[in-house]
Order: sequence, then structure tokens, then C-alpha cells
Amino acid sequence: MKRSEINDILRTGKSFFKYHSFYLPDFAKWDLKQWIDLGDAANGIIKRKLGWDVTDFGLGDFQQTGLLLFTLRNGLPDALKMGAGETYAEKIMMVNVNQVTPFHFHRVKVEDIINRGGGTLGIQLYQTDESGMMTDKDVAIRIDGLTTTVPAGGSILLTPGQSVRLLPKCLHKFWGLDQPVLVGEVSLVNDDDHDNFFLGKLGRFPTLEEDVPPDLLLCSDYAGFLNK
Repeated sequence: MKRSEINDILRTGKSFFKYHSFYLPDFAKWDLKQWIDLGDAANGIIKRKLGWDVTDFGLGDFQQTGLLLFTLRNGLPDALKMGAGETYAEKIMMVNVNQVTPFHFHRVKVEDIINRGGGTLGIQLYQTDESGMMTDKDVAIRIDGLTTTVPAGGSILLTPGQSVRLLPKCLHKFWGLDQPVLVGEVSLVNDDDHDNFFLGKLGRFPTLEEDVPPDLLLCSDYAGFLNK
């Protein structure tokens, strides 16, 4: 992805969140100079990979297969192993109409996916086996606290206010139906480096072409721009 495209996507995302009266923390606005000036004071944000996140999953077509996220809070994997401290994470996302987040699952993370406003969110589900392969088993989920099952490959629709709990090894993809959707996620610690498993050879973070300077840093930029 070109950095100029990332900058455009972030501007659209900020306007979308503002339209829905979802307010982001101050570090959503920091430019590169502010990050550098803060120095070690920002290490907690950087280490937990909080902040902006844009991906095309390595496929080169963000509008068709892509996602804009902002991670608001996140613990560290060590906390989850100990069962103490910050064992949780929270994200907010913008999912466009017919924009797909492709099939993936987590081996550790339990997550609630929440439609917080906008259009209808479609989610297709499969159960995987121990080797990560798709099965024909029904999928056990909980929608707004009510337990139900979905047949393998079945889809659910979440309207604003609805949420679904997904257990580990639940293969899922999602997309917006009628208008862009404000999607929340509340989960156990989010570990993109070790607990995201995709069908096919997809990349979690984009490969960037630096055609212009970044307006805002992505969480995947911290290592390169801040040397952390």
C-alpha cells in the first residue's frame, strides 16, 4: 500500500468515528514529532501496539479486502499467561460495504464482536480442528448472551447494538452489508504476531511504499520510525 493511500484512509476513518460520536484518545492525533518528543513516556502504548492499524492483508486491494482499526487498550501475552493484570483488549473498526476481513481464527483469544452503529455486519463461520483445518461441525456462539449454533459455513447478521462471542478456533470472516459499520471488539489480550491464523498466505500488516510522509503512525510503524 502507498503511504498516501494510508493517509487518505485514516482521514476517512477519523471522520467516520467522529460522525458516530466515538471519541479516540489523544495519541490518535500525535504526529511523528510528538511521538519522538515523548520518548520513553510512550513506551506503554508502543509495547502494546495501541493506535492506528490499516491492512490490505497483503492482497493490494484495500476496498475489497481490508480493514481500518484502532486499538484502544491491550495487555501483554505474559499477563494472559499469568492470569493477572491487563488480560483484555479493546478495538474499534470501520468496515465498509462489501469490504471483507478474510477468514482467520485465534487459538487463544476469545472475542466479542460488536456492531456499535451504522449498517449491518455479516459474519460467516466455521469450526476448525486441532490442525487449523476447516471442519463441517456446527459452530457454538453466543449472540447478546443467548447461546446458539450455526451450521458450518453459515452466516449471521448483526444489526446495531448486537454482538457475538467467538471462541478460539472459530474461523470467521466479516463484511459490511448496506452501509459502513462501526465495529467494536472486546477480547482477551490481542497478539497479532502469534495468535492470528489465516486461510491461505495472507499478511496481517501491509507492505508500505513511502511515497509521502505519514500523517499519523500506524502501530506497525513504531519499530521503523521510533526504533522501538
